This record gives sequence, C-alpha cells and structure tokens, in this order.
Amino acid sequence: MRLTTCLLCLCLALPVCSPGAETLVLNTSHDPPRSRPDGGGYEDRIVAEAFRRIGLGTRLVHLPSERALQNVNQGIDDGNFSRVAGLAAQYQNLVMVPEPVDEFLFTAFTRDTSIHVQRWEDLKPFNVGLITGWKIVEANTRDARSVTTVKDEEALFALLDRGRADVVVADLYFGQELLRSKSYQGVRALSPPLERRNMYLYLNKRHADLAPRLAAALREMKRDGTMERLTKAGPALDRRKEERKEGRASTAAE
Repeated sequence: MRLTTCLLCLCLALPVCSPGAETLVLNTSHDPPRSRPDGGGYEDRIVAEAFRRIGLGTRLVHLPSERALQNVNQGIDDGNFSRVAGLAAQYQNLVMVPEPVDEFLFTAFTRDTSIHVQRWEDLKPFNVGLITGWKIVEANTRDARSVTTVKDEEALFALLDRGRADVVVADLYFGQELLRSKSYQGVRALSPPLERRNMYLYLNKRHADLAPRLAAALREMKRDGTMERLTKAGPALDRRKEERKEGRASTAAE
C-alpha cells in the first residue's frame, strides 16, 4: 500500500503532458533554422517544450506572416511565434508572453557592392524589399525610395536576384540559410545588423491565463540550459543536413 501511494505521488509530481491533454494550435511564418515543416526547428522545439512544461500539447501550422497574426487575433489559431514586442496595441486580441523566445538580427542584404547600410535611415535612397507582416521593417522603411512587399523569404530573395530591389531586409539566420540552400550569386549580408530585437510568443486573449505560466517555463528553460542547447542545435542540425545533401550530390555526379 505504501509503495502504491509513493508511486502515485511521484506520477502526480512529474510535469508531463498526458495523452489526453489539451492541444493548442500555434502558427508561425518562420523558415529553417528557426522553424521546419516537421516541427524540428529550434524555435518550434523551444515553444513546444515550454507548453509541455505547463502540461499542454501543441500542433504547428505554417502561414504567411500577416495571415498568421490575423488568425490568432481572430481566434482561429491559439498562438503565434515569434514576434517583436508591442503588437497587442495593433492586434487587440493578442496577449504577449512576457519572456523572449528568441532574438532576431534584422539585416540588410544586397548584391550591389557600392551599397553600405548600417542604420534604418540609410535605406532611404534605395528600392527596398520586405515581407508583409514584419511590422518593425514596415515601420522603418516608410521613407525608402520604394517598398515592395512579398509573402516570404524565398520570394524576398528572388526579388533581389531579379534586380527588382536594391536591398532586402531579413533576419540574418534566415538569410544565411537561404543563401546556402539556393546558391544566389553575389548576395551578401551587410554588417552590422540594422537592429537586434527580442522576439516573443503571442496568444489569443482567451488564453491570457497561460502567459505568466509560459513565461515562467521559458525562464526555467534558460536557467537549466535547455534554451541554449536547443538554439545552438538548430542551425548545426540544418548545416549537417545540407552537408549530407551536398555529399550525396557529389557522389551521384561521380
């Protein structure tokens, strides 16, 4: 009897997500290494682990940036990651989890060797490409010579490759990964990044009670090293996959 009671107490104490636990639908517009279709991106894993630690499951949906925000604001989906702070002022049904999931390095990319950009203000003379729904980029490029918006990173760099933009703005990691996978010639990331920003998870307001619990889970993940481990593992895993692909292609060519 005593053994049974001890085992029961131990099971109740474990922070696991039971098979019957509620599953929330989260969306993102991110690409590798941050997010992958199979949920294996490092942000996917960070967010899923935070929910697991509060006893909830997650299901991931990939959507264009603006649609992802609208779906959560309208209550179609339960959450969106990861975004800059302050979006609740524009999307009134959103609640921000007050602990960063990740950091973005907003970076200018160009093929023109004469272009040198270090600040948002330096974009003013140029034709700029950006992704619809990236609010910080939209806000900081209003005075550019022209602005062309596209739905995702692939379309953004295709815009640059076709000469329809002088400069495009993307996250440094997204851009580097895309340049590796697509082999665009002559495209370079300008240094330093235009801005570094913490990025957050947002929930529909019906889940507002989860925000402090998720923030606590994310802080715990930083303390115990989980966040650093998952963040470093993501880009490394994608590089290894790319190297294996290149190895297979080389072998086939021989």
